[in-house]
Amino acid sequence: MIEESMQLQGIHHLKFTVSDLENSQSFYERAIGARRITAYDHRHSDGSLYAIILEIPGLGTLLELRLNPSRAKKDCGLDPITIAVKDRTALESWIEHFDTVDIEHSSILTALISWLVVFEDPDGRRLRLCTLETHSPEILSDETSSWLIETLTDK
Repeated sequence: MIEESMQLQGIHHLKFTVSDLENSQSFYERAIGARRITAYDHRHSDGSLYAIILEIPGLGTLLELRLNPSRAKKDCGLDPITIAVKDRTALESWIEHFDTVDIEHSSILTALISWLVVFEDPDGRRLRLCTLETHSPEILSDETSSWLIETLTDK
């Protein structure tokens, strides 16, 4: 039995492995307005940087980018996070933003009960923006879209 004193307090932070810290930081800044918190930089005893922490407006938690090229390669095609947006109008605005900052993305796709847009980070990890607005169950999802099919590697 979980006691009251053991109650979970939410997500502390998310962690993505990346092949290049600088490139990934730049991507997340352009794509979703991330801001690096340099006070939280992770460094080895020799001073070399191995992880950074990003604050992302509206995400509700921090994102750690940890340098690990071999692990990042294995996560190519993975879609580890789906971020909520209000409605289709918000998705249209995100598409305009992605086009402006040159981020490759899907069109607005029909998901099981809502709509979404998918985009990839520099390591091929797919992130989804999904509407809180729903549609009727008669509308069929775009399940054959290449943006919705995971392409994980076994390497």
